[in-house]
Amino acid sequence: MPDELVSPGTEPLPEVPLEPTPAFFVAATSTPAPAADLAVKPVRKPRRGMYVLPSLFTAGNIAAGYYAITQSVQGSVADPNYFDRAALAIGFAVLFDGLDGRIARMTNTTSDFGKELDSLADVITFGVAPSLLAYIWGFRMLPLLAYPMLRERILHIGVFVCFLFLICGASRLARFNVTINPQPRNPGRPGRKYFVGMPIPAGAGVLAAVVHFFRGSPIVDARMSILWLALIAGTGFLMVSSWRFWSGKEINLGDRHPVRQLLILAILAAVLVMESEWALIIIALGYLVSGVLARLAYSWSRERRRSAQGGSA
Repeated sequence: MPDELVSPGTEPLPEVPLEPTPAFFVAATSTPAPAADLAVKPVRKPRRGMYVLPSLFTAGNIAAGYYAITQSVQGSVADPNYFDRAALAIGFAVLFDGLDGRIARMTNTTSDFGKELDSLADVITFGVAPSLLAYIWGFRMLPLLAYPMLRERILHIGVFVCFLFLICGASRLARFNVTINPQPRNPGRPGRKYFVGMPIPAGAGVLAAVVHFFRGSPIVDARMSILWLALIAGTGFLMVSSWRFWSGKEINLGDRHPVRQLLILAILAAVLVMESEWALIIIALGYLVSGVLARLAYSWSRERRRSAQGGSA
């Protein structure tokens, strides 16, 4: 303490040491640390056994395709049930194919191995199996005695068109695997995701739905075989096209209130069980036609805009 402030005859007061500032006050008044400095909890990885779950559905996909192949080669005019069972097996494979990807995303078990296995499974089940079924059911069962030359020519063309279907499906898968964020030539609503080209499961579903609609009874009329050729070729073209198709990815069963979606799925499942022939062919051909109509509508609206701009200029 300075001497001039001390009265004569008195002793100076002892200096009181300052107490340290409480820690909670420092923490409350200090500038918060940036988020980067905070400790981040590591994301818990799923167990190894969980990675097997999506692959089990993929294995079911392959098993259904293999079963469809074995049934197709046994079918005949006398026993068409083999063809019908092959078509139904492809339909069940479409269900398995839709579930394995969703389960992998829901359980956070996506992997490069699973993606490659899924692609190989799709080539077998939705490429080889439906092309073989389409050839045997639609061309091989034509009568031998009626128009033998025409039958031989239809058989040769049928082999080629069914092989084109297989190549188109494999090319569609390869393009899907290597393309990042593909955009269709006829864009849809902003914010929605679309498939670029018809997916190969849908293409296989179209052929299987037609076979199941006739309960496996093979084609025995050359005129019907020509229509069958056109349907196979058109489906193959749509798979390698750049037209948009509905993806259904906006359907999310993980919402808090999925009652409406579950109700629709339950009604759809009931209709499929009771009237599978009509329900499957309406769904399959409706999906095919929707992509064609979307492309035609886009072309028509674009021509209208061009004509309007030309008239205003």
